Amino acid sequence: MATDRIFEALASRPRREILAYLSAQELSAGEIASRFAMSAPAISRHLSVLDAAGLVTSERRGQFIVYKLNKDSLVNTLTGFAFEICPTAGPLKRESRKLASKKQGA
Repeated sequence: MATDRIFEALASRPRREILAYLSAQELSAGEIASRFAMSAPAISRHLSVLDAAGLVTSERRGQFIVYKLNKDSLVNTLTGFAFEICPTAGPLKRESRKLASKKQGA
C-alpha cells in the first residue's frame, strides 16, 4: 500500500531532513549528501526510499541527478490517511472549500 511506504519513509529522521531541504529548493544528490555526516551510499539509499514512496522525483541533468519534492503526493497521502481515521472530516473539507471560494470571489 502506498500509504505504508510513505509512513515508512517518514519514519527516518534523515529522510525527513532531506524532505525539509527539498521543500526549499531542488538539490543534486551531492548537495544533499554534503549536508549530512554519512556516506554517499547511505544518502543514496535514503533517496531511493523517498523516491519509491513517491515523495521525491529525480531528473538526470548531465552528470548530476537532481531531486525535488513531490508535494502533491505527500499532501494527498496525508489527507487521505486523515480521512481514513476521521471520516467525518470529509463534509468539513467541502464546507471549507465553499468558504474559501466565497472569499476569493469577494
